[in-house]
Amino acid sequence: MSVPTPHIKAKPEDFAPTVLMPGDPLRSRFIAETFLEDAVLVNNVRGVQGYTGTYKGKKVSVMASGMGMPSMGIYSYELFNFFGVENIIRIGSAGAMHADIPLRSLVIGMSASYNSKFADQYQLPGVYAPTASFTMLRNAVDTAEKMGLDYRVGNILSNDLFYDDGNRGLEWQKMGVLAVEMEAAALYMNAARAGKNALAICTISDNIVTGEECSAEDRQNSFTHMMELALTIA
Repeated sequence: MSVPTPHIKAKPEDFAPTVLMPGDPLRSRFIAETFLEDAVLVNNVRGVQGYTGTYKGKKVSVMASGMGMPSMGIYSYELFNFFGVENIIRIGSAGAMHADIPLRSLVIGMSASYNSKFADQYQLPGVYAPTASFTMLRNAVDTAEKMGLDYRVGNILSNDLFYDDGNRGLEWQKMGVLAVEMEAAALYMNAARAGKNALAICTISDNIVTGEECSAEDRQNSFTHMMELALTIA
């Protein structure tokens, strides 16, 4: 496939080596307007806003992924394979699976379990375990420590279902899974296949056990610790 692609109307040089990927296009715009200098809109196909600017003198891009593994699968695949992007940091929301994980704390995804058929395409003779880039993971943990952030590191669940017929995946709680989101596993698999790097940093927007939750406006605009952490390691 040549560029521009059906989903990204840009040139490879329009993107920085590292792209931050929130799910929400409005969060992408918020990051660009709040944190980046000289931010330029480089993609707006289907309203999936992508910007490139500088953060503390370094070129950084931010572009939305949309919701779910299929959407993340499309955008991260194209960025890795057609636009020369080397690193993608997912910054999104997640639902805590344990009562002692508070709202607005961070979960850094060391690995991502999933209930999707996404990995079937690789025709592997077993079950694949998607993991983050260790270099990016270590950098994120070290930086979170220096910033004094409330964070946890571990396994997260990428769930194909937001509304399900049961209990939103709490069966995974007994295996130590920290939180549930919808995109990280696809990102990690695309990165592995392309020989690139990926990490998911999520802010807890709701707690499935306690029933606490943040508002939609909070999710869009107030998760700044996650954003600053990702920008710093970018």
